[in-house]
Amino acid sequence: MMSLIQLTDINFKRESRSILQNVQFQMNEGEHWVILGRNGSGKTTILEMMNGYHFPSSGRVEVLGNEYGKCDIREVRKRIGYISQSLFEKLNLGDPVWEVVATGEYGFLRFYQEIDQAVIDKAVGMLETVQMAHVKDQPLGTLSQGERKKVMLARALMSSPEILIMDEPCAGLDLYERERLLVNINALSKQNISLVYVTHHIEEIMPLFTHVALLEQGEIIASGEKMKVLHAENLQKAYQVPLAVEWFQDRPWIKVLPE
Repeated sequence: MMSLIQLTDINFKRESRSILQNVQFQMNEGEHWVILGRNGSGKTTILEMMNGYHFPSSGRVEVLGNEYGKCDIREVRKRIGYISQSLFEKLNLGDPVWEVVATGEYGFLRFYQEIDQAVIDKAVGMLETVQMAHVKDQPLGTLSQGERKKVMLARALMSSPEILIMDEPCAGLDLYERERLLVNINALSKQNISLVYVTHHIEEIMPLFTHVALLEQGEIIASGEKMKVLHAENLQKAYQVPLAVEWFQDRPWIKVLPE
């Protein structure tokens, strides 16, 4: 079984603060991972390392058979889709939605030259896939939060990535928009793509996800198949709250217990 992402003995310090300690992580073909933990636990830092935007203070990062520091990271990134709020903030809110999606074909933030008609057609097709074709001509800035997240998903899929990395894609969404986006994400199980999904909300773990890494204060305290990791003892260590876990339609749900 081929390893798609491997983090070995990862430590990361920013000035005097230790962000990650002794992180070991391996994702193989056919697996879809959730990195779960509280705010400030180091989840986004791990994603930035997978994308080659941060480098560890010590340890080794290997993605798609390439060891970072010994390869052209720009070439590896072409094989990775990335959805994050920081990426969205770099886009132009005045650009039409179809054009924003089309930039994903090349990893651009915006176009400064004529766009090939085949790329335009592909972008519109991606919008149809996420049920957003009806807004293709609207400026990006006119969309709701949920609509923007779907557009970012369509953009990330333009380059047919082998790995799709999502940093809290449901942040800021109401229940209706969250569930609509999660349906789109769960449908990716039909595509030949491996997912890494960061969240601090356990109920976002859809049926397609197979494995979970539970992060607490920069350390992975449990990782493996989701049913073996997501039990009350592990989650209480991570969240410091008394709780019970229930599974419904292959999704975990938390009940907070009285102190």
